[in-house]
Amino acid sequence: MGYLNNTVVTVDAILTTKGRELLAKNDGSFRITQFALSDDEIDYTLYNPDHPSGSSYSGEAIEGMPLLEAFPLNTQIMKYKLVTLPRGTARMPILDIGYTSIVLKQGASLAITPQTLNYLGGTSVYESSGYTATISDIRLLSTFNGVGINTTQAEALNSNQTLGTNVSKTVVGTTFNLKATTINTLFGSNTQIQASMIFEGRDSGARITIPITVTKIQS
Repeated sequence: MGYLNNTVVTVDAILTTKGRELLAKNDGSFRITQFALSDDEIDYTLYNPDHPSGSSYSGEAIEGMPLLEAFPLNTQIMKYKLVTLPRGTARMPILDIGYTSIVLKQGASLAITPQTLNYLGGTSVYESSGYTATISDIRLLSTFNGVGINTTQAEALNSNQTLGTNVSKTVVGTTFNLKATTINTLFGSNTQIQASMIFEGRDSGARITIPITVTKIQS
C-alpha cells in the first residue's frame, strides 16, 4: 500500500477481493458489471470559504490531502461510497438489520431482513433492488443465502459455491438466511470463531458492517 501522486489526475482501479476470487475460477464466466467510487480520504471540514487568498483557494487543503493507492480489503477501503440520491434529500439513508452484532451457537439459524431508514421519503422502506450481504469468512456458516430477488446476477451470486473455504461470500436478497457451522475442527482450541458481515442497499448505497461470532457447543 502506498500514496498516489495527487499533483496529476490518476485513475487507480483494481478488482475487489470477491472479483479476484471470481477471476481465479478461470472458466470464462468472469464479467465486470459494476464499479464504485468513494471519498474515504477526504475531510470536508477542511473546506475554508473564508480563505485569505479568495474563494478559488477554499478547497486547497482538501485538494492537497494524500490519497491511498487502491487495495482490495473491503473492510478498510471504500467505506464511504458515492451514491446518487433524489434531489432534495436532507438525510443520508442508513440500514437497520435489527442487530449490532450476530452471535450464533453451532447449528443455530437466523433470518435477517434489512430495512433502509431515511430513504425515498419514508421512515423505513425495503429497497426494490434488495440488498447484498457479504461475510468475510464463509467457514463460519453452513448455510448462507439470499431470497426475494430473482435476477440473473442475484441467482449467480447466490449459487456461487465457496462453502468450506476461508474466503468471503456475497449474496443478494431481501432476506438472508444464516446457519452456523457444526464443524468442530474449525474452532481448534478456541470456544468461538469470528468474522465480519457487510450489508449494503443496492439502491441507496447505505451500508453497515457488524461482527459475527459462532460459539462452540461444549460437549
